[in-house]
Amino acid sequence: QVQLVESGGDLVQAGGSLRLSCAASGSILSIRAMGWYRQAPGKQRELVASITSEGSTNYADSVKDRFTISTISRVNAKKTVYLQMNSLKPEDTGVYYCNANIRRYSGSNYDYWGQGTQVTVSS
Repeated sequence: QVQLVESGGDLVQAGGSLRLSCAASGSILSIRAMGWYRQAPGKQRELVASITSEGSTNYADSVKDRFTISTISRVNAKKTVYLQMNSLKPEDTGVYYCNANIRRYSGSNYDYWGQGTQVTVSS
């Protein structure tokens, strides 16, 4: 079993900041990449930011220079991924989902998702 547990979503005014966190736990051999996606009402889920195990990052154009993704390694290949969000805009509102591409002890890779955390930015 693998779990991704997110936290940090909240209601914030435009221009404010939030930090989301997502902790991966369970039967994990290694984590190849982690990322954050968001889904606004009536829209498709979209990639916000991602980071590989080598530290390479990728950001959606709409969040570049405002959001920063990072990870901290914990024992037994576990990791926590953070998303620091600054200068928030109303269009950043949505449910933010953590994603991780994880290699299990079987040798197979799987994608896992967190339960989602709500971010609401008021104007």
